Amino acid sequence: MNKQSAAQACEQPDICPVAGACGREGAVPCVELGRAHERKLGICDALEAIADGLPSSIDRFRCLEVASSLVPLLRECHRYEEEIVYPAFEVGGPGQRAASTVKRLRAEHVEDECSAQDLSEALLAIGHGEAVTNPEALGFMLRAFFEGVRRHVAFEQEHVLPLIHATSAGDRHA
Repeated sequence: MNKQSAAQACEQPDICPVAGACGREGAVPCVELGRAHERKLGICDALEAIADGLPSSIDRFRCLEVASSLVPLLRECHRYEEEIVYPAFEVGGPGQRAASTVKRLRAEHVEDECSAQDLSEALLAIGHGEAVTNPEALGFMLRAFFEGVRRHVAFEQEHVLPLIHATSAGDRHA
């Protein structure tokens, strides 16, 4: 895709952090990544509410709902980041540091998905009526997960997207 068609696919190419990747998969990455971040942060809020309700105020239906959506949501968001966003970051990033950063972010994705699988199993059991035998451990597990995801999202918003934006803006003005 050339720069002109990328700019045409993007509604705001001068301020879009990932305008250079516009049009791939028929999507506008700044919009899609924003939605992915919103969805991830939304599920973090739901997990925090579950943790805050332990041990006595458990919404079993909400546990089932979160458990069924957590892993698929992460996989979908991570796939998009790894196939669209991170390659754009590596192209515009500071050499070897960008590659190292992407390697770390991909590793975090693997860890998050493994943790999400464990959380989903625990939440499914609770949702199906099992007692919470160790609320402190479950609360710690929930908080460790959602705090890590929130940090990951914040890093992407504060460091990955601005660098892609600077590179994309430089390409458009060249």
